Amino acid sequence: MAKGKTFSKPKALSDAHTHYCPGCTHGIIHRLVAEAIDDLGIRGRTVGVAPVGCAVLAYNYFNCDFQEAAHGRAPAMATGIKRVRPDLMVFTYQGDGDLASIGLGEIVHAANRGEKFTTIFVNNAIYGMTGGQMAPTTMPDQRTTTSPFGRKADEVGMPMRMAELLASLATPAYVTRQAVLRPKHINKARKAIKQAFTYQVASRCFTFVEVVSTCPTNWGMTPTDAIDWAEETLLPYYPLGEFKVPE
Repeated sequence: MAKGKTFSKPKALSDAHTHYCPGCTHGIIHRLVAEAIDDLGIRGRTVGVAPVGCAVLAYNYFNCDFQEAAHGRAPAMATGIKRVRPDLMVFTYQGDGDLASIGLGEIVHAANRGEKFTTIFVNNAIYGMTGGQMAPTTMPDQRTTTSPFGRKADEVGMPMRMAELLASLATPAYVTRQAVLRPKHINKARKAIKQAFTYQVASRCFTFVEVVSTCPTNWGMTPTDAIDWAEETLLPYYPLGEFKVPE
């Protein structure tokens, strides 16, 4: 009889107790990143860059070197690290406020320059750490603490599709959007994150993985209702798949 695969904690993950809210999907994404690092055997030369946001304490969860960036400046810090030490595997881990709002210019220009690091972009359509304000990714009519009557697209514009925006740049890159809502989504997200790091190991291109996620606390939902809402509301507007692959 063939032996089954033993399910265990990735070596790239620490033993820290989570500070995330119940039902938050950051923990799943952390594990997928750690699994990719383990699979590729790059933990000893990996450097993460933490954002300002819910994942501001990301350095507590990974057994690899980490830096803390000013709000929105993770791509700039990653650029500096990668250019000085191109042998290192560098990744930024950012939310929709850090990346798509205050850090929008940083990520667009890093992608356009073709900086050879990896960005994990967590899109939960709201600001988490600061109390549930409207984000660049908030859906039309979605209620937040700063849009209590719902986001009005005629006043503030439509939600920003970051994967499509970066994929429109001419510089070769790997750009994909995945999700961590159901097991079928998680399996595809795992492959995408590993592929992003694989391209970086080969020093091929800038790599960007957007991950559609949930925020039950700030959405005012149970974890299961949050998953249902994300499937019904977010995925039609934020379609999953690869938007750009290197030639």
